[in-house]
Amino acid sequence: MDWLKIGSAVLIIAMLIFVWPAAKRMLHESPSAEEGDWQAVLLPILAVIGFVVLLLWLV
Repeated sequence: MDWLKIGSAVLIIAMLIFVWPAAKRMLHESPSAEEGDWQAVLLPILAVIGFVVLLLWLV
């Protein structure tokens, strides 16, 4: 059982080591947010929240 935890920890650390440069590059090369981008994000989130509230209300 302990070997499984150690192996999992080693794999997670290895994954972070290999993913970190790619994530850093993606953050550096990504476009900056513009004026209308927040509305494009907030509207679907609010729609999902509203749908969940509706489902809870119907139960």
